[in-house]
Amino acid sequence: MVNFINTAPIYETWKTREHPQDWHVFEAPPSTLNQMLANGELDLGFVSSYEYCVRPEEYKLLADLSISANGSVGSVFLFSRVEPKLLGDHTVLLSGQSETSISLVKIILEEFFHVHPQYVVGNVNGRKAEEAQGILAIGDEALRLSAGDEFPYKLDLAEVWCQFTNLPFVFAVCAVRQEFCRKNPETVIAIHNEFLYCRGEGRARLESICADVAPRIPMHPDECYVYLRAIEYDLGERKQKALETFFQYLIDRGEASPLSVPLKIFNR
Repeated sequence: MVNFINTAPIYETWKTREHPQDWHVFEAPPSTLNQMLANGELDLGFVSSYEYCVRPEEYKLLADLSISANGSVGSVFLFSRVEPKLLGDHTVLLSGQSETSISLVKIILEEFFHVHPQYVVGNVNGRKAEEAQGILAIGDEALRLSAGDEFPYKLDLAEVWCQFTNLPFVFAVCAVRQEFCRKNPETVIAIHNEFLYCRGEGRARLESICADVAPRIPMHPDECYVYLRAIEYDLGERKQKALETFFQYLIDRGEASPLSVPLKIFNR
């Protein structure tokens, strides 16, 4: 499970429920979960959309589950000291926590804005951040930075994607290893059902969940409520189209497998 508060509507409910003893949960940033799933150290989980498109032969997607936004997402930003369209002569620091967001910011800058900055990957709170003109920050780090006034330009990447494509953006999917699907279909169905149940319960008691998780940032529970209300967790037809559009950009750039489209979805 991604260890950002954007999973709280599902995960906070999950943590209150009884599960079989052999269901073990591991929390980490998306990039860590990606690597663990690729290595076979995890059987399934919420991982970067990017992980699916570089190894689509290894996975299926659990139906109707994602971490996505139809417009502004509020936690994936390009912060810039200059107008983003002028970043071509500057350095952009990329958070290494999500390959999906790295790919998205490159598509926006290079394909939409037609600028090619110098990219470096590093800690967005470290020394490199003081030297960079632009910073890609995601998750809880982005929420903290967006509350400040250090950067005059703050681009919500999901909002920019929507403006250029008229589609939502899918940051994370729930991927399951195909081998695990073949050997344990009943377990996959049971976990899938549990995720969907937790999603429904989490949305129903979102205000109390926000009161619990907002101090982690820290942010006011009302701000947390507005933020989490904008996060979506389905994978309907428009989300699937958005995912395939993102993957096609990466395929055309030589950064994804052509086998990533069409999507392979596991249904209960």
